[in-house]
Amino acid sequence: MPKTEQKYGFSTDAVRAKTGKTWDEWLELLDAEHAKKMPHKEIARLLSAKYHVPDWWSQMVTVGYERARGLRAVHQKANGYSANASKTFHASLGKLYAACADEATRAKWLGKRKYSVSRATPNKSLRIAWGKDGATRVALNLYAKGKTKSMIQVQHDKLESAGEVEQMKTYWKLALEKLDRLLE
Repeated sequence: MPKTEQKYGFSTDAVRAKTGKTWDEWLELLDAEHAKKMPHKEIARLLSAKYHVPDWWSQMVTVGYERARGLRAVHQKANGYSANASKTFHASLGKLYAACADEATRAKWLGKRKYSVSRATPNKSLRIAWGKDGATRVALNLYAKGKTKSMIQVQHDKLESAGEVEQMKTYWKLALEKLDRLLE
């Protein structure tokens, strides 16, 4: 995907296929609607109601527009910034879940961070309040990729800045590498 389209999140071909317009057409049309002065929800509603863009794509076009017009940074959401990481392991889903759910094992790959698990769904997910005040949130989603292969997807939300996103991306990459070594 060309660099200019990366900031939108989707290629112009994908957007045209799903919405009937290219990025350039959407940017021009939304500028004419004075969308730069609208809140996110209002832009998405306009796209859905007036231009009949499917709901999910209304959100994606809105985010792309906000990024293109400097109203939203990459990784920025309504409640802060978000960092993501994922990794596939040569381990069963049960073994991966056990390494995430067991407090002693989890400490080996997460290190001495302050957090608390708020919800755990066996072989599926963990939800974590992160930091000593629990101000940020982490979702660990687990997926089977066969009998002896599994994957974890991490989403760390409510981060304060793009700089913190980069720090947490590095942290999660290293943490998942430690987890991989533990699972070997």
